[in-house]
Amino acid sequence: MQRVVVGGISGVGKTTLAKELARRLDLPYVDFDALFHGPGWTRRPTFEADVDEFLATDRWVTDSDGYQTYLGNRVFRRADTFVWLDYDRWFAEWRVVRRTIRRVARREELFNGNRERFLAAVTDPEHPVRWTWARHAERRRRNEAIAADPDFAHLSVVRLGSPRRTREWLAAL
Repeated sequence: MQRVVVGGISGVGKTTLAKELARRLDLPYVDFDALFHGPGWTRRPTFEADVDEFLATDRWVTDSDGYQTYLGNRVFRRADTFVWLDYDRWFAEWRVVRRTIRRVARREELFNGNRERFLAAVTDPEHPVRWTWARHAERRRRNEAIAADPDFAHLSVVRLGSPRRTREWLAAL
């Protein structure tokens, strides 16, 4: 594993796993959310160029399997391993709600000065709380298609269906 993308729906622990893989495998880690979101949750104009610069390196791990609207499939084309956290919809939703409540209560700064707002979880269809519920099945179908696509036959796909299975896999590395 030299170029690893950890994927799955919001709330399943992609960032936690990606950071742990980066530590264990001594790989640089980049969260594309930090490259994408500028102040006020605006898209940074250098996003694609920043991602391309990162992907051009020989060794890395990221937890950002999204952004296909902007990046197409270039992350998967460059990766050698796709670790897919394919957790239950209810589990993912519970985790993203809990995370949002924590972030709002603690006023945690996320990317470039941005903070989550509780009202956004109710009003913004792109907020992770609403997005996770609405897009869970769509994301699963997309990841199944990637795993089966001959264009991505070079990828070693690790599909993990529960946090327990993920801990076991990580312990076996």
